Amino acid sequence: MGIEPISDHLQHHLKILFVGYNPSLRSGETGHHYANPNNRFYRILHQAGITPRLYKPEEDGDLLQLGYGFTNIVARPSLTAAEITPEEYREGRVLLKEKIERYRPKVVCFVGKGVYEQYSGRKGMPWGKQSDPVVPGVIEYVCPSSSGLVRMKLDEMVAIFRGITTLIGMEMDEE
Repeated sequence: MGIEPISDHLQHHLKILFVGYNPSLRSGETGHHYANPNNRFYRILHQAGITPRLYKPEEDGDLLQLGYGFTNIVARPSLTAAEITPEEYREGRVLLKEKIERYRPKVVCFVGKGVYEQYSGRKGMPWGKQSDPVVPGVIEYVCPSSSGLVRMKLDEMVAIFRGITTLIGMEMDEE
């Protein structure tokens, strides 16, 4: 018997929808996003100024109050993203696009360049805001994966994530 998928944290008109590859086994066990102790997600968000304090994985639902939601391109937990099948990505791409169209977040933050490649069908994109969103009217923003398996330096990752704060600030100023 496999580990069950974890719940999305979604609501209409989020400021940011964070999209991962798929839940880790630890996330599947606990039911919380980015729960692997080696994952730097919550630390990055705090250091980038996206959250006012350092949150814990078990507080992931509290981030909805800040306007931040969570989903994954593939719902099935696994040890690594390398275990995801092409069929799972194909199905996940369709479901993710439907979620984005339905909930209309201001920014969709893809936590991993490969997540965005699987979603958009594009390759070789830069970090940050993408020029031609799959869902018109939604800002698509590509960040590095926060997995402990990623060898990018933490301060480089934080700098890329920090770009989201500028977009959210600009969006809020325009309202």
